[in-house]
Amino acid sequence: MSFGLLFLVSIVAGFIGAMSGMGGGVVLIPAMTLLGMNIKQAIAISIVSVIATSSGSASAYVRDRITNLKVGMFLEMFTILGALVGATITLSTGNAILFILFGVVLLFSWVALFVQRHEVWRAHPWQDRFTRWLQLEGSYYDQPTAQTIQYHAVRAYFGGPLMFGAGLIAGMLGIGAGALKVLIHDLVMGLPPKVSTTTSNLIIGVTALAGTSVYLAAGVIDPGLVAPVMLGILLGAFVGTRVLVRMRNEAVRRFFLVVLLVLGVEMVVRGLGGIL
Repeated sequence: MSFGLLFLVSIVAGFIGAMSGMGGGVVLIPAMTLLGMNIKQAIAISIVSVIATSSGSASAYVRDRITNLKVGMFLEMFTILGALVGATITLSTGNAILFILFGVVLLFSWVALFVQRHEVWRAHPWQDRFTRWLQLEGSYYDQPTAQTIQYHAVRAYFGGPLMFGAGLIAGMLGIGAGALKVLIHDLVMGLPPKVSTTTSNLIIGVTALAGTSVYLAAGVIDPGLVAPVMLGILLGAFVGTRVLVRMRNEAVRRFFLVVLLVLGVEMVVRGLGGIL
């Protein structure tokens, strides 16, 4: 696989990853497997690139004060444990099963968000005692509406355990599981879409670092292929962050839905083709 081709694919993956909060792996893994790479090797390379995506975009979002650091630090404790378990499972799982699981995770996320597509985000009128004790709240300036958005998280006692599952999927599939993290932030914890996306970008890097340690120990990661991927991901993520802060929350969600549907269907079809 040529350096130039892998670099270009990685730029696109980084852009979409930063825009959606999913991490570049949702595009990178399907693309690399279409180009002939074994899915386990693609997963291992992708999970390293997720660290680059998070570094490239999360720093900009933190600077713009959209990311909620308290929410991110609380949930990272759960995703790290999940990623370690998930990466260990992948090493002993068949390739076709990984394709199907990858697609099913994306399609499940798409269905849940599609049901909510017409709902406009509104701050919850209440905050439970545990989440209030953790002080999971914040505000950010929204450029398209020229308003300061005040919000608070809810149901942190559900969000934490669910994030262990998201970390498990992240470690297994090398995607950062940003799709699931955004879903948990949005539907369970009541965060605004932009906060969901930007906080997800922060969390996926730490999650990916935990999963990477397992793949490095197993010798699955090829350093020669990691270099162009990380360079492309960083460039794409930088451009993506510049675009996202100028978009409305509803546009971010629509973009997210299109990416999930296309890639979810494509991966399931390829997985079934490997079994039948």
